[in-house]
Amino acid sequence: MTALKPVRILKSEAEEEKAETARLSSFVGAIAIGDLIKSTLGPKGMDKILVSSGRNEGQVEITNDGATILKAIGVDNPAAKVLVDMSRTQDDEVGDGTTSVTVLAAELLREAEKLIDQKIHPQIIIAGWRKATQVAQEALLKSSNDNSGNEAQFREDLMNIARTTLSSKILSQHKEYFSKLAVDAVLRLKGSGNLSAIQIIKKKGGTLEDSFLDDGFLLDKKVGVHQPKRVENARILIANTPMDTDKIKVFGSRVRVDSMAKIAELETAEKEKMKDKVAKILKHDINVFINRQLIYNYPEQLFADAGVMAIEHADFDGIERLALVTGGEIVSTFDHPEMVKLGRCNVIEQVMIGEDMLLRFGGVPLGEACTIVIRGATQQIIDEADRSLHDALCVLAATVRDSRTVYGGGCSEMLMACAVQEEASKTPGKEAVAMEAFARALRTLPTAIADNAGYDSAQLISELRAYHSQGLTMGLNMETGEVGCMKELGITESYVVKRQVLLSAAEAAEMILRVDNIIKCAPRKRVPDRSRC
Repeated sequence: MTALKPVRILKSEAEEEKAETARLSSFVGAIAIGDLIKSTLGPKGMDKILVSSGRNEGQVEITNDGATILKAIGVDNPAAKVLVDMSRTQDDEVGDGTTSVTVLAAELLREAEKLIDQKIHPQIIIAGWRKATQVAQEALLKSSNDNSGNEAQFREDLMNIARTTLSSKILSQHKEYFSKLAVDAVLRLKGSGNLSAIQIIKKKGGTLEDSFLDDGFLLDKKVGVHQPKRVENARILIANTPMDTDKIKVFGSRVRVDSMAKIAELETAEKEKMKDKVAKILKHDINVFINRQLIYNYPEQLFADAGVMAIEHADFDGIERLALVTGGEIVSTFDHPEMVKLGRCNVIEQVMIGEDMLLRFGGVPLGEACTIVIRGATQQIIDEADRSLHDALCVLAATVRDSRTVYGGGCSEMLMACAVQEEASKTPGKEAVAMEAFARALRTLPTAIADNAGYDSAQLISELRAYHSQGLTMGLNMETGEVGCMKELGITESYVVKRQVLLSAAEAAEMILRVDNIIKCAPRKRVPDRSRC
């Protein structure tokens, strides 16, 4: 008898990995990503230098923010990409916990790999994990506190959360100063959580301590020549329209004329068009005109003659936020002044920050609008301070929306691990083994925090575990390298962040564990264009 040839379904260059090979490939990729950023976890975590290539070749970024690191590295492994996407979602949802969520997902998969070696089916592991997630979530909720009824106590909670968030960042040396700055900014939002009302401006020079919170809106632009430098009771028209057509653009266009005089006529016609456009704009009864695009010399001169302050090239993010805080609309046509909603503020004036002149909009209708100015010695320090402050602001805004808090320093992870371990001892069957693995994965987070600080993690974690069997609020004190009471030390974290870390990591790990086949499509061939030959 002749042996049957294997039937190939996929295209010739397509690749397929099956069963154990596919699962191993997924585990290796995800665990490698976890190991890459595990060293950045905790208050004594290390930083990474990211050197870009391509258009911004040689540009250096120094950071310990998990989402930033994972966004910058190019990964080819499908499971690794799942973890990268998960950290981005964590960053978008709550702003912090990007490193924790990736490390937890990677540790869950490391435990799953051991269980699969013991011939436990992935679906049984998943069933155990789901029970463990439920138990951990309930334990976390039970341990949470809510002080939103007491204003002074809630502010102290927010300060503690900001200090805890910033303690693992570049701002850890100035965490008291920046915590107050971040809490003041978020409390100005009056519970709305609209972070777009908080603008962050980065200015090189000075030290981090020179950063400050301004209760107005700052725009990093200059006023046009011979125009008023200060305007009170400003009526602002915010526009996105071309104001550069007072000259003929010869490049890219072809004009046939029989004399030079005709070119002068065209120039004059263009100027007249621009003059009419400026006249239409001035009919809106304004004293400030802000445009997203360039304003050429001739319209600038016309605005100066009319005593109107004209600001050009306000980047789109700038005018979007400006429209929000001044209560105006961005317009691009000017035929119906009665339908246009103007922005308003009490005063626009020039202020000096470092070497640069900026425009300050004071007394804006959106009272909660404010600007944080970050100073620093180098661009890398300022960028990392911006990322750190953004994380703190996001976490504080999330806490204002859901005011429950939990204890940090590995306390919450150990509390969840103990609850899962206890439930596993009451659960019959193989699912109990998966639940114990889940508890071990949770315990690796405080272990990594201790390891990164250079302390004896085995000793600390065993002590912590013993304390938690009595249900205490104990965690790791990274200043002294001992187990300490998180309540007394004021190491507090947002319940929303911790819950998101738990759920996202469990979901991502479950998705990767379900994989038993990886199919890579055949690359699309480029067909040469015969017409050019």
